[in-house]
Amino acid sequence: MIFDQERLRDIIDVCLQENPCQAEIRFDEPMALHTTFKTGGPADCWARPRGEGFPAFAAALTQAARSKNIPVFTLGGGANIVVADRGIRGFVLDTSGWSGIIDSGVSGRRILSFRSGTDLDQAADMAASAGLSGLEFVAGMPGTIGGAVWMNARCYGQDIAGVLVETEIADFSGAEPERNICPARSEDFGYKRSPFQRLDALILSAAFRLTDGEETKIRAQMDNYRRDREAKGHYRCPSAGSAFKNNHAFGKSSGQIIDELGLRSLRVGGAQVAPWHGNIIINTGGARAADIRLLLDEVAAQVRSAAGFVLEPEILFVGDWPD
Repeated sequence: MIFDQERLRDIIDVCLQENPCQAEIRFDEPMALHTTFKTGGPADCWARPRGEGFPAFAAALTQAARSKNIPVFTLGGGANIVVADRGIRGFVLDTSGWSGIIDSGVSGRRILSFRSGTDLDQAADMAASAGLSGLEFVAGMPGTIGGAVWMNARCYGQDIAGVLVETEIADFSGAEPERNICPARSEDFGYKRSPFQRLDALILSAAFRLTDGEETKIRAQMDNYRRDREAKGHYRCPSAGSAFKNNHAFGKSSGQIIDELGLRSLRVGGAQVAPWHGNIIINTGGARAADIRLLLDEVAAQVRSAAGFVLEPEILFVGDWPD
């Protein structure tokens, strides 16, 4: 059900009056403008609050919308999602206006805290400028701090949980939203898994324990990772990066399995398995969200039929999909 604009606007106006902040508000906003896949239908209402008023406004909007049975989808960098062709109903809360380094409140000069909407590449750059090492592996990775914590982003043998100290959240599990600090415990995290995937919460910030390093060496490693991503074709066409998670029990990566079955370049509409990498699905131009989903399902079905492996999608399909 598409929600009436006047009804949504009334909620926004009340929340802004009670929790003033700068905010961009757009109705029927194409989500293709906010995802790395460059596809997806419109959001009924897209909101990007900025400045120090972000936490209070975001919590108030979420609470008010839910009280009227209107969904709220939290958007980070749009790097790991495919939005349905019919779009997203209700509100999309864009966190990209809530970015930058903040005072972590944790003792120790080697700990940096970032707002959840901070771009990952920029976070790595800010850490390097401070002469701190530990976030090099996210250099060139699309997405935000909040999204990376939520999914425990991983690459080059490292993951976010390995450097995470604590996460500040807006917790919606009670009658009223509460701002809580969640200390990071290694047992709560796993491969592409975090405790926040099970919580009714909005990630506000995350603090990381880093180590002293020489800025020139830190930046050299970051540049190596960026070049590697470019060489692997991560930026050639709109995509969400890896389409499937890796399962070490299979003895080989998902990309290798797909390659060995000759599925590179397999195509559905405007969506295609990248000719250069089996675990990347690309938008060749004009791909519908439905094309991407059908192609992912087809690849998974062929792998299961030929090799017996059940590939788990890494891409999240969000929004108003047909039943």
